[in-house]
Amino acid sequence: MSDPTAAIFPHDDDSDGETSPGGSQSIRWVTVYKTLGLTPAQIIAGRLEAEGIPARAWQEGAGQAFGLTIGLLGNGHVSVPADLAEEASQLLAEIERENEAWLDEEE
Repeated sequence: MSDPTAAIFPHDDDSDGETSPGGSQSIRWVTVYKTLGLTPAQIIAGRLEAEGIPARAWQEGAGQAFGLTIGLLGNGHVSVPADLAEEASQLLAEIERENEAWLDEEE
C-alpha cells in the first residue's frame, strides 16, 4: 500500500530514486523547516548548503503556479537527507537565536 502523505509531501520519501554518491543507498529527504512562500525556503536551503548540508527548497506545484504564500499550498518547505535532519535542525535553531540577538541589539 502506498503512503498517503507522499502526494502531500513528495520530497519526504525516497521515491525519486536518488541515491548516494556511490549509488548504493537511496536518499530519504525529510522536511526540517516550513516558511511562508518559496523564497524564504530557498534562502534557508542556501544557508544549509553553505554549511555543508545538502538541502532542497520546494513548494506545492499548485501554490507555486498561483503565487500563493499562505495556507497549505503557499508554504515553502526545506528538506534535507534524513541522516542530516538533526544537524540541520540544530543549525537552524542556532541561526534563529543569532537573529533574535541581533534584533534585540537593534532596539
